[in-house]
Amino acid sequence: MNHSFDIGAVPVGRGKLFLIAGPCVLESETHARMLADAIQRTAADLGIPYIFKASYDKANRTSIRSFRGPGLVEGARILRAIAQSNGLPVLTDVHTPEDCLRLSKALGDVEAVLQIPAFLCRQTDLLIAAAHTGRAINVKKGQFVAPLDMQHAVLKVRDSVLPGKAARVMLTERGASFGYNNLVVDMRALPMMRRFAPVVFDATHSVQTPSAANGVSGGQPEFIAVLARAAVAAGVDGVFLEVHEDPAQAKSDGANALRLDKLKGLLEQLLAVHAAVAVK
Repeated sequence: MNHSFDIGAVPVGRGKLFLIAGPCVLESETHARMLADAIQRTAADLGIPYIFKASYDKANRTSIRSFRGPGLVEGARILRAIAQSNGLPVLTDVHTPEDCLRLSKALGDVEAVLQIPAFLCRQTDLLIAAAHTGRAINVKKGQFVAPLDMQHAVLKVRDSVLPGKAARVMLTERGASFGYNNLVVDMRALPMMRRFAPVVFDATHSVQTPSAANGVSGGQPEFIAVLARAAVAAGVDGVFLEVHEDPAQAKSDGANALRLDKLKGLLEQLLAVHAAVAVK
């Protein structure tokens, strides 16, 4: 079935690889704008449609002492400003049904994607509330959910869209957890989920080692390119990357982030793989 749609100028599920990228969390407006500008330039040079991503609140950090972000009000202001000045769609997490409406109102008329975090992918009220906003929705596959079971999350969204609105929902794979501070990616999950929604591969969270460093997640960024190339060869519609100019100083998930100066080279590889396989 054809489940393609557009997010602003970004085609989803139409055969053209697109990019979702940015810092894990909004560290400051200056920092977010710097990364949005740099990533946008690279994406534009390579002809890749681009969505800027950053979280206003990392509500599931392992430690209560970890940096969470500026909060909904300030975060929405920053995201709206970037969307307006750069002409980009933006993406950010939501954690409660109430957040969906508050965030959507705060973002106003900019094109924005509401992201359902992996740990919350089965939360019915959250999915319904996100659908009611009429915005595009990215549901991250829970580390504990079988690929084919994600069709139920998709149906919750599609069945909850208000009359006159079209359902725009995609899924993102970010690895499966078997405990022991590790994630494993089963590439079979990508074509499985693509049967019922466009699929994005999160190449940076997939190399995370959750809570492996005394309450702080570690990572194996040396495998980002390997997994991303494999996912594109498997036929994903988009790639999700957390990008930082200095991962060691990032306030969240720096251990698994892609360094900004490596972005262009990786995207060039992914475009070459995508052109070679041309999976529809």
